[in-house]
Amino acid sequence: MQPKPDNFDRQFAKSFQNQQVVDAYRYRAPYPPETFSILADLIKDEPRTLLDVGAGSGDIARQCIHFVDRVDAVDFSQHMIERGKQLPDGDHPHLHWIYGKIEEVPLSPPYALITAGSSIHWTEWEIAFPRFHDLLTPRGVLALVHRRTLSMPWNEELSQLQARYSSHRGHRSTYVRKELEERGLFHTIGETETTPIDFHQSIEDFIEGLHSRSNFTRERMGQQAAEKFDHEASSFLLRYHPHGMIPLQVIGTVAWGHPLKPTS
Repeated sequence: MQPKPDNFDRQFAKSFQNQQVVDAYRYRAPYPPETFSILADLIKDEPRTLLDVGAGSGDIARQCIHFVDRVDAVDFSQHMIERGKQLPDGDHPHLHWIYGKIEEVPLSPPYALITAGSSIHWTEWEIAFPRFHDLLTPRGVLALVHRRTLSMPWNEELSQLQARYSSHRGHRSTYVRKELEERGLFHTIGETETTPIDFHQSIEDFIEGLHSRSNFTRERMGQQAAEKFDHEASSFLLRYHPHGMIPLQVIGTVAWGHPLKPTS
């Protein structure tokens, strides 16, 4: 099988084991509530069990416990799991946290739905996707879940700044899915977006949220470069938002389909 793109290498995912990244993660924009209504409608089988892959601090898993019988939330960062347990519904009796790699941890199938947020690119695809295939109920699907903010007047300026400081190339959800489909690992059945929701965030918190991403962790950037990046980003954002608050709009995207076993 064709190897994954270099920027999807799991070495970059190790950043999420760093406490600084865990602390910064809470500054990411939230998923619109409609995202979870979409996920609930994808469950067609019994038992109503859900597997959340690369769960992090449970941004998906902690919301899904309200419409399933059990959520198994897997992550290979113990720090992320410990943070998730401290957040709302993180100690819910229907939520089972599992520490380890999705390719090898013991699980309790079948699952009527498997979800993966901004994490599916870190898995070992040739091992994980055949496993997903075997874990699902007859009508179960894998849902790739993402959130993004609508374009702002300063997006191009931010992109140029990020390109100068990024430790490696980032990813877009559509690009990841295309790579999976080309390798015969995923067949898309449907895709939908939520209605945008308003999300206001301070410039300081917005920049901190950028440091929760693998290509902008302070550890990888180095303290001097990170401080310089923060100063430049803050300076141009203040030109657009002199009061220090950014009025963002957030959209959730859910693409669902069948994980496949490659034929060759």
